Amino acid sequence: MTDRPAPDFSVKPTLTGERVLLRPFMPDADAPALRAMLQDPEAMRLTGGSHGPDDLPAWDDAAEARFREWYDTRNDERARLDLAVVDRLTDRCVGEVVLNDWNDANRSCGFRTVLGPDGRSRGLGTEATRMIIGYGFEQLGLHRIELEVYDFNPRARHVYEKVGFVAEGVLRDALRWGDEWIDATVMSILAPEWQRHRGHPSGRRA
Repeated sequence: MTDRPAPDFSVKPTLTGERVLLRPFMPDADAPALRAMLQDPEAMRLTGGSHGPDDLPAWDDAAEARFREWYDTRNDERARLDLAVVDRLTDRCVGEVVLNDWNDANRSCGFRTVLGPDGRSRGLGTEATRMIIGYGFEQLGLHRIELEVYDFNPRARHVYEKVGFVAEGVLRDALRWGDEWIDATVMSILAPEWQRHRGHPSGRRA
């Protein structure tokens, strides 16, 4: 067993990339973009946040209160790391990245991300994923980072593969979407793999 201390998720860093900035949430400034992200049918479908085209609930006062309580507390959370994804071109929040579900004995955690309409199809997700995964291995001392991606989201799977995630197996019928059952693929990346390619398994770097 290693004597290395558990990662300090209470530190909320600011990470600067070529096109993306990852930073702690600014709840008042980020609220419009985050609200739009959580009400975007495509974002919720791809992340399993809804179970059909008509499944998004109305954004009422109770939903707004839950939303504000959640994002108002992200920067104080000590058990996970939530960061805003900011498009440096516009200086606007376009989504989030998260390291969660920390397992101390196995030095592993989960990864999830969601981008709103303004953050998709421009390579921002690939860069943001590479940045937060690199931080997890190089600064937090993680050994394994894992995720699940639904079969109807091949674009996200391609991003994860570009960064170095490896498919491990299939969770059959993991999501009910309308009248269909959707499989999910479990993927992971390990610290020794990251050390070899730093998020560029193909060998091509910008």
